[in-house]
Amino acid sequence: MTGSAGAGGPRAVIDESPMGLRQWIVVILMIALNALDGFDVLSSAFAAPGVSKEWGVPRDALGVVLSAELVGMGFGSVLLGGMADKFGRRPTMLVCLVVMAIGMYMAHAASGVTDLTVWRFITGLGIGGMLAATNAVTAEVTSREGRSLAMALYVIGYPLGGVIGGFVAQTWLLVSFDWRAVFLFGAAVTAALIPLVFLLVPETPAFFEARRPDGAVAKINRSLATFGLPAIGGLAPRPESGAQPRVTDILSNPKLRPVTLLLAFGYMFHTITFYFVLKWAVKIVADAGFTQPEAASTLTFANIGGALGGFLFGFLMKRWQIKAPTVAMLALGVVAVTLFGTGHASLWGWRVAASFAMFTTNAAIVGFYAAFALGFPAYARATGTGFVLGIGRLGAAGSPIIAGFLFKALGNDQLLAVSAIMSLGSAVALVLFSMLPLRDGDRLGLDQLPAGEPLD
Repeated sequence: MTGSAGAGGPRAVIDESPMGLRQWIVVILMIALNALDGFDVLSSAFAAPGVSKEWGVPRDALGVVLSAELVGMGFGSVLLGGMADKFGRRPTMLVCLVVMAIGMYMAHAASGVTDLTVWRFITGLGIGGMLAATNAVTAEVTSREGRSLAMALYVIGYPLGGVIGGFVAQTWLLVSFDWRAVFLFGAAVTAALIPLVFLLVPETPAFFEARRPDGAVAKINRSLATFGLPAIGGLAPRPESGAQPRVTDILSNPKLRPVTLLLAFGYMFHTITFYFVLKWAVKIVADAGFTQPEAASTLTFANIGGALGGFLFGFLMKRWQIKAPTVAMLALGVVAVTLFGTGHASLWGWRVAASFAMFTTNAAIVGFYAAFALGFPAYARATGTGFVLGIGRLGAAGSPIIAGFLFKALGNDQLLAVSAIMSLGSAVALVLFSMLPLRDGDRLGLDQLPAGEPLD
């Protein structure tokens, strides 16, 4: 079958056609890659008690190790994530997988804190680039009807990776081996996914349409044929380039500036709270007198809570839109993180407290992501979202370091004080988010404005 040239192009073909088996296979692989990212990010948290015990690493220094891959993710999203738009989604994913596999393997062989920190940073580079590429692939290979379900499953993959990885770590790796096995396991799984991506994930038609390489139509049709979709007859002429959205547009425009700043700093303060629990839970519980596998199980339950929170949050948004449910989750997050810091006599007490904390904080993160789409008109949406995520990563990277120094300054027994201080991140985010003037930019006709034109 051949579609008419310029009648919507490959995007229209994918949008209007029912989802086929090969498309779902690609989506499942993207979920698996996102789950792998979730495990790789948390692997240092699973290993933290063993690292601290073997090398005598104090909490402030351990905070730097726990932040290393988060800093790498920030750089990777820019350095390697940009490859996805220039060279293609498929080669970017393959490069990122290689970087991640090498980083995880070398982390398991580290001989000191400096080595481990460097290789965790390098692993983060691959994770940052991978997140950008897999998100694009999931959106670009799915039909209009199947996209919402596919994206929801893709997002849930991240905490599920922590759940599955945590279960493996607590029941096998940390029982039969030591902390090094966590990184070696991650390297093996990462390496195993390289041939699957190479063989089963084609380059997306959307990439070829955007880049217009030599033989673009033929390349698009080969990609469409892989998914069992009809070919196109040609591409519409490329539209004339207009002014491109820039960071200065989202900060200089009088109506976009408050949205940008409120989202950016609200998200940043919330990530400080979010990663406090995510990165320190295992170490905190181990220091409370539990074994390393028992402490790792706390993070597994935390990720179960996070997955449930993200999934159920969608139902709240359907009834009450975005702002009210997000404000509610941010408020509950203040309570949940403070309760986590009160300390608990039993392992189940720690598990329930961590699960509740991640349920609320992860649900709020889903609310922020939904707000990115509403807060910016389409012409500035990618720029605005990228800027907000960049600011947010400052909070993510700084959270373990801030907590580590607070533990040192306040004393190891002052967990409640540390967690109460961290919960201020959620409190500040709550206030900023409640002030957010959310509106659907597309419905207000903002898409028709050139970048930088005042919104009257």
